[in-house]
Amino acid sequence: MATDWNCIPHSYGVTKNLLQSYTTYEHPLKIQTVIVVESKGTKQTTRDNRNSFASSSNASSRASSSISLLTEPLATALDGTDPLSQFARQEQELKDPLTQMATEYSYQKKTKSKEKSSLEEHDLCWRTKRLGILNRFTTSEKLSISTSFLSTGNAGSEGIRAQTVVADKVKFRLEQLDDFDDNSVRHMIDLTQQEYIQRIEQLNQELVLSWNEDQRVKSLKIVIQCSKLLSDISAISFYPSQFVLITDILDMFGKLVYERLNVKSNNVGGDQNCRKLGRTESIHESARETCQNWFFKIASIRELLPRLYVEMALIKCYEFIAPNEFDNALHRITKMIRGIGDPLVQAYARCYLVRVSLTVAANKECIKENFKDFLKIYHTIFSGAVRSELSRQRIDIETYLTLYGPAVDFMLLALANKCSLYTEEIMNECKEIKNNGLLLLSILNAFKPDFIAANALEFVKLLSISNTDGISKAQLLRALGRNVSVCPPLPEKRLQFLNAAFNTIDTFGDTAEYMNCVETWAHFITENFPVSVINNLLGTITFRINASRAYEKHYTQLQNILDKILQYCSNTEMLLVQEHFLSYVDLFHKDSIKIGACKNILTMFHQKCEENISDEIVINALMFTGKTLNDSVTALTVEDERRHISHLISSFIRKVNFPRDFERQLSFYVEARGAYTNLDPVYITLVNATNKLAIEVHHIVNGNHTRKTAAFVKACVAFCFITIPSITAIQTQMDLYLLTGQVALLNLCLGQADSSFEAALQLVGELPRSIEIEGKKRSLENYLVSYLCNMLSTLLVVPHEFELQFKRSLL
Repeated sequence: MATDWNCIPHSYGVTKNLLQSYTTYEHPLKIQTVIVVESKGTKQTTRDNRNSFASSSNASSRASSSISLLTEPLATALDGTDPLSQFARQEQELKDPLTQMATEYSYQKKTKSKEKSSLEEHDLCWRTKRLGILNRFTTSEKLSISTSFLSTGNAGSEGIRAQTVVADKVKFRLEQLDDFDDNSVRHMIDLTQQEYIQRIEQLNQELVLSWNEDQRVKSLKIVIQCSKLLSDISAISFYPSQFVLITDILDMFGKLVYERLNVKSNNVGGDQNCRKLGRTESIHESARETCQNWFFKIASIRELLPRLYVEMALIKCYEFIAPNEFDNALHRITKMIRGIGDPLVQAYARCYLVRVSLTVAANKECIKENFKDFLKIYHTIFSGAVRSELSRQRIDIETYLTLYGPAVDFMLLALANKCSLYTEEIMNECKEIKNNGLLLLSILNAFKPDFIAANALEFVKLLSISNTDGISKAQLLRALGRNVSVCPPLPEKRLQFLNAAFNTIDTFGDTAEYMNCVETWAHFITENFPVSVINNLLGTITFRINASRAYEKHYTQLQNILDKILQYCSNTEMLLVQEHFLSYVDLFHKDSIKIGACKNILTMFHQKCEENISDEIVINALMFTGKTLNDSVTALTVEDERRHISHLISSFIRKVNFPRDFERQLSFYVEARGAYTNLDPVYITLVNATNKLAIEVHHIVNGNHTRKTAAFVKACVAFCFITIPSITAIQTQMDLYLLTGQVALLNLCLGQADSSFEAALQLVGELPRSIEIEGKKRSLENYLVSYLCNMLSTLLVVPHEFELQFKRSLL
């Protein structure tokens, strides 16, 4: 029976139950957010650790918004910053890698020859220093950023509108620059150090992106806002790293502007020569006007610090206006920096000016003037206002003074590089300043070691009377020790210099300060003085450590001192026989530290001692050292460690030689066998060395043994016969038994040869069919055939009775 199906219409809208929805800009599982407030003033904001939902009805251009900082690797995809997106963005912004490399190569070919000279070495030096600064100066304090270019919306991201009239375009850009002080500035607070670095990197990327999109004014505004961050010393211990991060952005901006102007000026061929001759008429008028426009914009910045930093970043661009006016511009900026009130901020501003001046000025007048200006405000570092700020931030004066180190060191390094014209002048001025410890420390860090060595006695005198809060005499003497280790004073002045230095070092009541100083000076003492002076130093250290009983606190320094002495001492044997050497090694009460020291002793002996040794004191010292290593070997010791220790001890055993005193030599082997019971490779070395000793006796008597020599050879064979069973590997035992039997047979010790061959034959049945080598099984059939052939060939010269016994054993 057929049935017709009829479709019944159904209204889904009636029964559909819609869930309540919200418009949100955050992932619902996100925990931490940084609250960003758009305001004209500086309103207080706080970190919100709870999830928040933004209502769409309250959205406006001045509403609060949240930007999440997702530190988990997988969570970064929520921000749209997954690796593929980043690669695509990089390809869009910076072109493909090959094109970028080609562009950089062509640009490098067009740069001036003076940029490839010694001046570029300073920039390379700075790039090396910046990594050390970022690693050294860190903080756990919360940081803040004020900027208008890290928003999630599209506000402010519009490009410059196309203008038909040039005046309208200029007016529009000036209006954009004036918008710097509008209500769009965002204040991000409570940022961790890692979050702060991420934000600065985002600003750097935003700068490049804006420049590539032809948004020049926006790029300038980013640089201005970043420069303003250098006036913030709320987290003062982080300031040097903050300076490095911000100046990276400034350097990028300066590079972009210079490249743009360079393209406009068509700076090729003869124009280069014209510029070197000072003739500005060859410079393209468009580049000149554009460059002047940039400096007019910079001059309109009201605040001093960003105006200074932006102009310093573009200092190289003055060549498009007045190529011969670099010195005047540097001199003017040097005077303007005097208006910065905080001494730390001013010091780093001068450091940046010195760094950029190296690429445009060949003379060092600007550097000298900046350093002398720093000396004029040096006393303010110790003022009451500064101490009050340090007390508020709970920073001690020692930590605060270290913040000046990178800036002052770099200025002095630039001043003294390839030119010693001002070194004496600077040193004489620093001597007359009160609390000059920071200056002396920077001189020792920056000036060449040969200058320090030439004035070594004067430096010791200055450091001994230096009394600066936050800079201890130990710090200064360590810096002096590093210099004289590289370049020592004249030989006739070294002893006087050493005594003068240690007259101060020995007065240190703090054992830690004393040990840190001696650790630095150990290199200089070991390389330039006899072993007796080293022995006195070891005795003094041993006495002070035993008196304070602070062994564990100074293991690192003790080990470093020993390493330097072993490394730079030319006569290791003489060092080992010194009175205080072994007592110094006994200061290492911790087993792991003592084992490391013993390894180093044997390693240096192995590398430096090329001749055989026979001195009983040296042998006993090395026996003690090797015994310590042998006792450290347990069932849990890895094979590589066993092999390394065995190699060191075996090398020592092979270098022990008593010429013509064969009995003493054999006695030494007996002592070594009793001392090194945990190492099979050492036993193998002893068996081979003893067999070699028996062969030497055979050569001396030409095979005609006397009763005494025959007894000695039998003792050697007996030593080997007793030692071989202690070795674990069956294959090794068989080889050594055969070798010992052959040596006994050569010396007509038929009974000993009989015992050795018989022991070897008994092990044939215990030999496994295969062994594992590097994870693969290898058959021993070929080895056994070769071994038996070797033994049979040996038996051809033995008496007939033993040959019959051997055949019966095979059957």
